[in-house]
Amino acid sequence: MSVAFESQPIKVIDPSELLRPEPSFAKKPVAQFRDYTIDENDPIKERVRRTYKEMHTHQTVQFVQDKIKTWTKFNHFKSTIKDALIRLNDLVDESDPDVDLPNIVHAFQTAERIRVDYPDLDWFHLTGLIHDVGKVMAFYGEPQWAVVGDTFVVGCDWGEDVVYRDTSFVDNVDGKNPKYNTKFGMYKPNCGLENLTLSWGHDEYLYRFLVHNKTTLPKQALWMIRFHSFYPWHSGNNYSHLTTKNDEEEIRKWVLKFNGYDLYTKSTDIPDIEALWPYYEKLIEKYIPGVLEW
Repeated sequence: MSVAFESQPIKVIDPSELLRPEPSFAKKPVAQFRDYTIDENDPIKERVRRTYKEMHTHQTVQFVQDKIKTWTKFNHFKSTIKDALIRLNDLVDESDPDVDLPNIVHAFQTAERIRVDYPDLDWFHLTGLIHDVGKVMAFYGEPQWAVVGDTFVVGCDWGEDVVYRDTSFVDNVDGKNPKYNTKFGMYKPNCGLENLTLSWGHDEYLYRFLVHNKTTLPKQALWMIRFHSFYPWHSGNNYSHLTTKNDEEEIRKWVLKFNGYDLYTKSTDIPDIEALWPYYEKLIEKYIPGVLEW
């Protein structure tokens, strides 16, 4: 899905800052984030494992194609960005081993830490706030395994660093299909991120939603949103046989920069959301205003 971006001046980050050391703001050792060890006696770990098992069983090429067709009609509901975000008060991400709080808390944690480090990049602040709002699909009939969690490429062999890769794909029918179960599967070498079909979730939906509703957020923001859950690629270095030089050297840097805030800001510290709304309402009005088609 190609996008024509409006030509507009935006403040960007110095490339030398894009890959900084592990963040000092993390509330626990960074090695303790994203702990996917299996422990049937730990209810959160078991919830996470079950969510990924369902995801890896049902996320096939056909499933993703069907969801793209269904959700890109943008006829499910109409709402402002703020009202959609407020819905996340009622959603706890079943795939997340690091936090058990409503998703709106995570949205403000991410946005506010970006705001501290990059006070002049208002588009970056808003990206942090809205990056998970595509999870509203969970209120319109989608199970969480079709909404949350890490994404991966469908239509070819699953990346080596996909969570629970060795145990959770055994019932996925694409694994038995010779069109899809090889290294390249249905793709050409180095065809690029733009031409890959990822498992369906809030990332791809929000990206397409923003394009459909003609956001003026810059392309860097849309890269962050579209690929922030694509951990096997941006953090695991999988799929390099399918990506391009620009994917690896340009897009990936921006996604990794965002990822540091998305992941390491997770904690039990709850921002004063009501006090923060006026600032973010102005950003919503600037970049993605009005009642929108979802």
